[in-house]
Amino acid sequence: MAISSAMKKKKKEKEEYWKRKELVFLVLYAIAFYAFIIHRSLQLSLDHEPELYALRPGWLLPPRLNDASDAQWRNFRANLPILTLVFSLFALLANSLRALFALKAKGMSFVWLLLSLAYLSYLHGACILFILSIASLNFLLVKMFAQTKYFSPVLWLFNIFFLLCNRVYEGYSFSIFGQQLAYLDNYRGTFRWHICFNFVILRMISFGYDYHWAHQDPLFDQQKHIQRCHTCKSGKTCYRLLQERSVQKEKFSFSIYIAYLVYAPVYIAGPIISFNAFVSQLDTPQNNYTVKDISWYGLRWLISFSLMELVTHLFRYNAFAISRLWKLLSPMDIFIIGYGVLNFMWLKFSLIWRYFRFWSLICGVEAPENMPRCINNCCNLESFWKNWHASYNKWLVRYMYIPLGGYQRKLLNIWVIFTFVAIWHDLEWKLLSWAWLTCLFFIPEMVVKSAASTLQVESAFGEFLLREISAAGGAITITCLMVANLVGYVIGPSGINWLFSQFLSRQGLPVMGGMFITFYVGTKLMFHIDEAMQRKH
Repeated sequence: MAISSAMKKKKKEKEEYWKRKELVFLVLYAIAFYAFIIHRSLQLSLDHEPELYALRPGWLLPPRLNDASDAQWRNFRANLPILTLVFSLFALLANSLRALFALKAKGMSFVWLLLSLAYLSYLHGACILFILSIASLNFLLVKMFAQTKYFSPVLWLFNIFFLLCNRVYEGYSFSIFGQQLAYLDNYRGTFRWHICFNFVILRMISFGYDYHWAHQDPLFDQQKHIQRCHTCKSGKTCYRLLQERSVQKEKFSFSIYIAYLVYAPVYIAGPIISFNAFVSQLDTPQNNYTVKDISWYGLRWLISFSLMELVTHLFRYNAFAISRLWKLLSPMDIFIIGYGVLNFMWLKFSLIWRYFRFWSLICGVEAPENMPRCINNCCNLESFWKNWHASYNKWLVRYMYIPLGGYQRKLLNIWVIFTFVAIWHDLEWKLLSWAWLTCLFFIPEMVVKSAASTLQVESAFGEFLLREISAAGGAITITCLMVANLVGYVIGPSGINWLFSQFLSRQGLPVMGGMFITFYVGTKLMFHIDEAMQRKH
């Protein structure tokens, strides 16, 4: 027995030794890879700068230009000062009134209703009437059908109908409803209301289902959850508990409903909060984040913002993408630009979502973190989608995946869900192509995962082999993710044949080989990171 124990210990020590050696190699490879990417990106940006458009005078590193080609980032960056001033005032007012008058859900709903409607009046002008009209109809339908078997079809048909109509008619013209209202078209505000309304639709569906489930026997075992959850055991309240536990039926009032739909800190871009979680925090402000935690969160955001300024002043990833100049580049340079575009997008969305989440935390409402992991630390599709727009993923699981049958119908569910995700983003063929490509890539991963879960590996060689196969699978998955996202956000479906012809050419095949090796190394590095995190916890 003692000999067996000593042998196991020696075997484990040997494994740890080789893992440390492997980690050194992986880190050195990663450093060399990023050094090459940075050097080549700088060279490409300098060589092609005169041919790129949407570059503006920079301030960080004059006389370098700033890549302002992404409209979403450009508008967010330009409006940061006014947004910060507005949210500072809102947070001060809301928190002061809560403290002075000991306001609970009903009182705080009126506070946020008034503040948010003032905010929306500036953003959308007279178009706020469209928002309130559609929201009121949804409220009536939910109240009428919540306890009937027609509830789900009615709720989904109503919301998808307006999701499509809002886009087709581009937010409608008041003149459609009579010439006497045509003058209101001169007061449409500064921001297109139907773009923001996509998030309102998610909240309307959330309100509907949470109200529907409030009339049924709860399936969520609160006591069991508290026993298992480290956050809840410490006396705090985790987001899952806020979302899953039922709230009193009187909280499903019209004033709280509208306050939820237009809650200012997360109105424009999210993160998405379920109705249950929102209304629970109107009663009792979030207690997971202390003032110190929120301050550190804000400081990290400033560091990330500085990184984005550095990236847009030094590199031209997005400008290459929108100018279509990448079609003239070599396969290696196409890979570098594509990889750069995806990292730029991750950083952009991370900054936007964390900014609004920061203000929501200050106002006492915790929203889920949308980007809990870096894009370069996800080696499978499931992990990627759990960590990219994570609050949307939680919404899809709660209000689509589970009602559609959950794991038992997973292969069918992903097609319905990703098609909805594409339509929700915009009515474009390239987004539908992205959605269906993602589903195609998902199927083999699910089959392999299902088969792997039945395997029981005991020998050291078996463990080594499984790890190597998993790393190779991760490399293939990352390649598929890159292709799907480039089709969805850069080249479109018409560019798929061109992309494959480039990388399957004589010049492109070595690049494909290099990509595979790099992603294989990256996947193994992720394994080490995950193992370190498991040891920490």
